[in-house]
Amino acid sequence: MDFRRVLQQIVGFVRGEGHSIAVIGGFGLHAYGLSRLTYDLDLVTEAEAQDALIRFMESLGYETLYRSVGYSNHLHTRKEMGRVDFVYVRGDSSRKIFGQAKEMIVVEDVAIPVPRPEHLIAMKVHAMKNDPGRVHHEMADIRYLLSLEGVDEDEVRAYFERAGLKERFDELQRRS
Repeated sequence: MDFRRVLQQIVGFVRGEGHSIAVIGGFGLHAYGLSRLTYDLDLVTEAEAQDALIRFMESLGYETLYRSVGYSNHLHTRKEMGRVDFVYVRGDSSRKIFGQAKEMIVVEDVAIPVPRPEHLIAMKVHAMKNDPGRVHHEMADIRYLLSLEGVDEDEVRAYFERAGLKERFDELQRRS
C-alpha cells in the first residue's frame, strides 16, 4: 500500500471539507515509537464527515465493506490503494481527541495529528469490548502506550471501567 499517497489524499479531502482528522492504529503507535507491521491505514475523524468521506472513498474506487454510526472500512482492488478504516467521533470525544492531538511525522515526511496515548488506549479498549477476539493484540499495544512517560493512568483506568473491562486494567497493573 502506498500509505503516503493514500494518507495525503484522504487528509486533503477531510480538511478541505472543514473537518478534523488524526491517524490511529499502527501509524499512531509508530508516532509514539512502537513500530509494527501494518497492512491498513486507520484514521479518526468527526462523525459529521462520514457521508461525504464515504462518497469520496467510493469515488476513488474503494468498496465500502462495512458502515455503522461509529465506524467504516474500505478496500480498493488496487494493492497500492489498500484498506482504510475510519472511526467517527462526536461531541466531547471529538473535542478532546482533536483538541489535544499533536502533529507528528507518521510516514516519510507526512505530519498529521496523532491523539494522545490515553485517547489511543480508549479506542483500543472500545475495540476490545466490541470484539473480544482482539484482546491479546490490543492489550500488547496498550501495555506499550501505558509505559510512555506522562500517561495518565487514572484516565486510562476510567476508560477500562466504563467499558466494563476493569479486570483487564488490573491485569496490566499486575504485569507492570
